[in-house]
Amino acid sequence: MKTNHFYTLVFALIGILATTLFSGCTKDFLKPDPLSFYEPDITFADRAGIEATTYMLDRHLRTYWSHLSTRDISVPMNTEYMLSDIAVSAKTDDGNIFSDVATRLTPTDGIFDNDVNMISFFWGETYNGIKYANTITTYIDGVPGLDETAKHEFLGRAYFHRAFRYLALCFQFKDVPLVTRILTDGPKQNYKTTSREAILEMITSDMEKAVAWVPNQSQMAYVGMINKGACRQLLLKCYLATGQWDKAIAQADTLISHSGYALMSNTFGTFDNPAPVAWPITRNVIWDLHRPANKAIATNKEAILVMPNREGTDATIRYKSMRNWGPMWNQAALKSPGGKVLQSYAKTNASYRALYDINGAFGRGIAMIRPTHFAQNGLWSVNGINDVTDLRHNSTVGNWVRMDSLKYNDPTDPFFGQKLRLYNGNTILCTDTIRSWFDWPHYKIYIDDPVFLATPGSNRNDGGAADWYCYRLAETYLLRAEANFYKGNIAQATADVNAVRTRAQCSQLYSTVNLGDIVNERARELYMEEWRHMELSRISYSLALSGKADEWGNTYNVNTLSENSYWYQRIQHYNDYYNKNKVTVRGRNYVIAPHNIYWPIPQGAIDANLYAKLRQTPGYNGYNANVEIWTNWEDAVADENTTGN
Repeated sequence: MKTNHFYTLVFALIGILATTLFSGCTKDFLKPDPLSFYEPDITFADRAGIEATTYMLDRHLRTYWSHLSTRDISVPMNTEYMLSDIAVSAKTDDGNIFSDVATRLTPTDGIFDNDVNMISFFWGETYNGIKYANTITTYIDGVPGLDETAKHEFLGRAYFHRAFRYLALCFQFKDVPLVTRILTDGPKQNYKTTSREAILEMITSDMEKAVAWVPNQSQMAYVGMINKGACRQLLLKCYLATGQWDKAIAQADTLISHSGYALMSNTFGTFDNPAPVAWPITRNVIWDLHRPANKAIATNKEAILVMPNREGTDATIRYKSMRNWGPMWNQAALKSPGGKVLQSYAKTNASYRALYDINGAFGRGIAMIRPTHFAQNGLWSVNGINDVTDLRHNSTVGNWVRMDSLKYNDPTDPFFGQKLRLYNGNTILCTDTIRSWFDWPHYKIYIDDPVFLATPGSNRNDGGAADWYCYRLAETYLLRAEANFYKGNIAQATADVNAVRTRAQCSQLYSTVNLGDIVNERARELYMEEWRHMELSRISYSLALSGKADEWGNTYNVNTLSENSYWYQRIQHYNDYYNKNKVTVRGRNYVIAPHNIYWPIPQGAIDANLYAKLRQTPGYNGYNANVEIWTNWEDAVADENTTGN
């Protein structure tokens, strides 16, 4: 079966090209060497060259969730979560901890240290991805031997990648430069900003073409390439971003009912029970759905677009997921009532006990980010009831881990074998509750670490490479629910949210939903899959377009979202770090401002644009509403051949 072939095999074959393409990844898109990463006359001399460029685009897509290479600490996706309602930065041993967002997030300061946040990564790598897509749109007419069908397939996939990245830029940074081609007559240093509305109009039109041109997965040789289903999902989001609710619903209807996809409701694939003595898993569909070995298999009907990432290939990037996202339980800040620290014993250590193997069961985390109290607790209450049967928050089956489920594991500890406790009487036993005391979704972040598994003397279980979801059908249901909410079709919206909850075996279903219920369900279902900040920004914009009220009765204006937005209100209501202004780490308060819904354009990009002025994002130093911008994407495209120097 063709669709059983995994795209990782292709990734492994293009390692040399990857080195060439990615050698310039940190370069700004405005710098005067846009052609330095390839030789177009050679690369596009035949079909193989354009195929390789397409493969690299697909490979590049996953770097937002991981990185360009394995990182010991911090991955790009962390930034999307620490600027949302459900997580914050947690690296308390770092004097630059990114907590005081309102004051630190500026065009020149606080956005360039990749161990603090990776906003600069999102800017630079997103424009690199656009550049790679533009190589296809620019040079495809010169590739010999391509018929119109093949040409349209390549163009459709390039449109997907460009639109995916511009949709992100529009809701991370707002108005940005529009770049649609590779210049052949020298660098362009007179870009003007293009309005978000104009860019959204262009990418929506592009994605309509992509949906028509890109084949279904069943017609493709590899899993992991952009397929028609992925194009529909992105077009659906474009329709939501442009206020076209009926068209959004139509795309969702096609995906849900007429494309061969289905929510997985029963166990399937390979069952992985990594620590059956210390933390046994009762097999369940949510656990199976998120096992790396099951994400790209043919029996997984829920996967729309998977990003392959396999061990043993040149394309391997290890997520170190447990290290990044798990609590730092192995430090002196967390002690038993007997004064002992939890131990990460290697299996060869005489004190090792399989029953108390915290490291082997959960990994040795360092908590680069941590979930909010709301994300751990309040989020899971529906109809005023804590839904204990929800598989995504269920400790009984092993999917969710509570700190007080762990056990003291030092044999010399008088409390050995007893469950962890936060207090001993009135004495708190954890002096760093930010980093070392929180509950987490084990089913999402556990990834087998091949180095740890192959090394009995190792006490570092960080996490390995893993296939990851870009789009799943569960999100399609929630996107359709959102579109129906904007149209006032509350019954249909409720049914879609309940479909996702029913699959998770929830006991509490909604009788009616508001926007907050839909967005909460996204948090429950799509943790570490959705770009949480960007999606909240996009939803804030869509809500303002609709004129509908949020769950608190607020309505919003698309022109003043930097002053007040649904994103900001969710943080004020739910993020117990940013909304109290009382939590301090190393002299830095957790604080965020309304204008942080959008991020600043890096000053370096503005300075490199020598012959024109880019408009800074509202709320940041240098913003000037009088700086002229393109409000028509055709005008911006027509101007691209005008270098101005």
